[in-house]
Amino acid sequence: MSEAIKLFQYNTLSALMAGLYGGTLTIGELLEHGDLGIGTLDSIDGELIILDGKAYQAKGSDGKAEVVEVSDDVTVPYAAVVPHQAEVIFKQRFEMTDKELEKRIESYYDGVNLFRSIKIKGIFAKMHVRMIPKSTPDIKFADVATRQPEYTRDTISGTIVGIWTPKMFHGVSVAGYHLHFISDDFTFGGHVMDFIISEGTIEVGPVDQLDQRFPVQDRKYLFAKFNMDELKADIEKSE
Repeated sequence: MSEAIKLFQYNTLSALMAGLYGGTLTIGELLEHGDLGIGTLDSIDGELIILDGKAYQAKGSDGKAEVVEVSDDVTVPYAAVVPHQAEVIFKQRFEMTDKELEKRIESYYDGVNLFRSIKIKGIFAKMHVRMIPKSTPDIKFADVATRQPEYTRDTISGTIVGIWTPKMFHGVSVAGYHLHFISDDFTFGGHVMDFIISEGTIEVGPVDQLDQRFPVQDRKYLFAKFNMDELKADIEKSE
């Protein structure tokens, strides 16, 4: 019997929306659980991209987008990683928008109530991303998101990584696609807003189990009071 493929998620997106931005898990610990994933860093300082077992931070600085590799001692307040194993692989040979490609990906799904890992390597006619700016807990995530820098690149090669989440888990993560991009030259990346793919290879990986971990030593998390209706509305607005 093959070993179960576990999606490891640290903390919940709802906790992040509530302003719990402090990093409480190291990148080194996170990478023990997977080689592909997404998240953010301490004080929501940019977008975390896990590709081929390495961690990268995409952020906007002085009006410019930059990507840096992240050391093992840096901490995260929220992240999701998986040991990606492609179950479905297909080629995209002509131009498609992100919504069109997502529909094609979903045509390969066997049901709608399981998580999937997503990896899209290709050439993109357009890539539109954003990077959440560093913030303090007194400012709601949804409010921080209103001033996040956005960037667009044309004719860029790179890789999209991410997780598809079933609707029943909305709040734990964001229902549907949560995707991050990093260019092949590691100079551009971020949270994917929209894109047009020219050509590429798409991999869809199965997830058999969800390993949900919590910041059990973080007293702010332990005693936080969450308004779930407000948090779900903030997720819709921010993601």
